[in-house]
Amino acid sequence: MDSLIKKRAELWLSPDFDEETRVRVREMFDNERELTESFYKDLEFGTGGLRGIMGVGTNRMNKYTVGMATQGLANYLKRQFPAKQLSAAVACDCRNNSPFFAEVVANVFSANGIKVYLFSSLRPTPELSFAVRHFKCNTGVMITASHNPKEYNGYKAYWDDGAQVTSPHDLNIMEEVNRIKSVKEVNFEANQELIVSIGEEVDKIYLEKLKSLSISPEAIKKHSDIRIVYTPLHGTGVKLVPEFLSNLGFKNIIHVPEQDVNDGNFPTVVSPNPEESSALTLALKKAGDENADLVMATDPDADRVGIAVRNSRNELQLLNGNQTASILTYYCLENLSRQNKLKGNEYIVRTVVTTHLLTVMAKYYGVEIFDVLTGFKYIAEVIRENEGKKTFICGGEESYGFLIGDFVRDKDAVISCGMIAEVAAWAKQDNKSLYDLLLDIYSRFGVHEEKLLSITRKGKEGLEEIREMMKNYRNSPPKEIAGSKVVTVVDYFTQQQIDTLTGISTPVNQHKSDVLQFFTQDGTVVSVRPSGTEPKIKYYFELLSDLKDKADYETVLSRLNDKYLTILDELGLRTK
Repeated sequence: MDSLIKKRAELWLSPDFDEETRVRVREMFDNERELTESFYKDLEFGTGGLRGIMGVGTNRMNKYTVGMATQGLANYLKRQFPAKQLSAAVACDCRNNSPFFAEVVANVFSANGIKVYLFSSLRPTPELSFAVRHFKCNTGVMITASHNPKEYNGYKAYWDDGAQVTSPHDLNIMEEVNRIKSVKEVNFEANQELIVSIGEEVDKIYLEKLKSLSISPEAIKKHSDIRIVYTPLHGTGVKLVPEFLSNLGFKNIIHVPEQDVNDGNFPTVVSPNPEESSALTLALKKAGDENADLVMATDPDADRVGIAVRNSRNELQLLNGNQTASILTYYCLENLSRQNKLKGNEYIVRTVVTTHLLTVMAKYYGVEIFDVLTGFKYIAEVIRENEGKKTFICGGEESYGFLIGDFVRDKDAVISCGMIAEVAAWAKQDNKSLYDLLLDIYSRFGVHEEKLLSITRKGKEGLEEIREMMKNYRNSPPKEIAGSKVVTVVDYFTQQQIDTLTGISTPVNQHKSDVLQFFTQDGTVVSVRPSGTEPKIKYYFELLSDLKDKADYETVLSRLNDKYLTILDELGLRTK
């Protein structure tokens, strides 16, 4: 047994930890693998906070790791905002232990003299972001592991603009947490006078703000009867999404009753991730039974949405996050253009692994586009930097997250669900479905077919294997992809863009991140990055084609899919 790991574990046998924790640690000494996985490292702030498997240990989500993170955040806030009454907003999703962890966070904040606005029951992540801004808080914490499996939970930390913390705050908070050498340094004793319960009064304000973003209320009036199946996948979306759709004017909102039940075990799905088709199985069945026009599913903390629409054969077809983002972006830009509301200072934002179709559309409409690293906090960072100077329209990422308007500074499935339904009503005015609208977009701007491949490598060994894979891609990048020469390599870790034809290297103006991108002469893009929140390495593929006749769409897709399989073979990924 590794002596350092053993020493770290032995610290958790002291009276500073509760008896239940000490019993579990003692049991782990008979299981070396479990002890190693639980104590070989500390949970670190990744894309804005903590995320990990719940359980005992320094590498697990529990009262003590949550408490230490909160104490570190409190210490940092006191340094950043001296001689000021500090405040924080705290919320949680439906996961097992989420209310308990939210209470721990509130207790530690209040014990440090920080006023806490604590949601009385589960709420979506975007509403927590909204609450930070509404109450003019210095920080916010959302207890959620988003779409991860049931054994996970997480802790998203927000700054005073309502966005997840970015550099330098994230690293500085980590430093503060690392300075805490003992749980004795964490003040768990709550000051109840500083904890304020909030709930429906904030819901009302939030939903009214979102309703003000509606672009075509007349289309909703005309087609308020479109049949929409919505499922929260046992999560927080059940609180606000149906209410918001109803507020907009939609009358046929069909529920999936067994998934309206908040349950952190997610009993009706393998994984509560709307990116995975299996998560929408019950909703699709309900839509078939009810002859619905549209299916929407949000993840447990309601910041991502997956959808299904009727295709040309009247079958329900799932759209990916890039396609949904493209439809929403097109809808906003096209209507703002028609209404002469594009004044020249508007912009949209995409992450570097999101479809370049957004770039093409932005150029067509004369709207500026910003590219940022993966993680919605970077989209929020652009909004903050341009506040008061330029007008943010919308921004999205391929992983089913989208934002319209700047009331919230994180991806927001509540406004996304409302706007998706509104686009469906708008398209129906011309007797079109969302699928028809997507083909219109492809005919105008070209087919951008995106594929995502995720390879899971769990535990300490998996992390090391993923690091080795990234090292190999840097040392031996592909020279050709599917017969087309690689002309540009972008490395966000070394922050260099290399023109492979000339050998000239230019700096990349982005935060440092372990991401590689390969661009070919024919427009193909392959991106590789380890996930910041899951034990995975992710491959993103973008393949291009013209679409001269919409009747040829499936033929074009087949050709692009063959090309995708060729790329998998070339990279040795088909069997992984």
